[in-house]
Amino acid sequence: MLSRYLHLDKSLGHLITSGTSICGGSAIAAISPIIKADTKTITMALGVVFFLNAVALIVFPFFGHLIGLNQHQFGLWCAVAIHDTSSVVGAALSYGEEALNIATTVKLSRTLWIIPMSVVSMLLFKNSGQKIKFPLFILLFIAAILVHSANLLPESLTSVFVLISKHLLVVTLFLVGTTMSIKDLKTTGWKPILFATTLWIFVSVISLGYILFILP
Repeated sequence: MLSRYLHLDKSLGHLITSGTSICGGSAIAAISPIIKADTKTITMALGVVFFLNAVALIVFPFFGHLIGLNQHQFGLWCAVAIHDTSSVVGAALSYGEEALNIATTVKLSRTLWIIPMSVVSMLLFKNSGQKIKFPLFILLFIAAILVHSANLLPESLTSVFVLISKHLLVVTLFLVGTTMSIKDLKTTGWKPILFATTLWIFVSVISLGYILFILP
């Protein structure tokens, strides 16, 4: 409804909505071929979502400490309200180990919504002949959980994997930043940014209120 009010392109509005509500760039990458979005539309959607991800890395830990969220609460909040998995992990990592563990698990559950969103997108854009692109990294993530739970690898080895993954995440966030520029963001115009920011604030406020006042 907000996308229509702002007169955004239907594909752009749908991609930004998908990225904001599920898992940022992964959702945009999965949904874009289903709705047959062109390169410019995909780039604009990614640019806006990645910009908000960069803001979230600074804003969320700051507000978390400001309002006194504990590790559990912050892990839930950033997993629900931040878009990309890398940014969720980055924000939670700066807050604490417990927040990181909770955020990673909850974020996985959120990412699974790519599947129903893909089906809905096929119906909305009438591309029922397109195949759904299942995010394979989810299967790998589940496989890693099963391997660790079954103690198939020694703890000394898994600890090394954890250390390497944390450093790789830092590199990933840096590389994501180098793909964007102020010029790229300016070319998107103000409406897509306003649209994505409004959705982001709505999700952030509603989820925070639920965590603080409804969850036990």
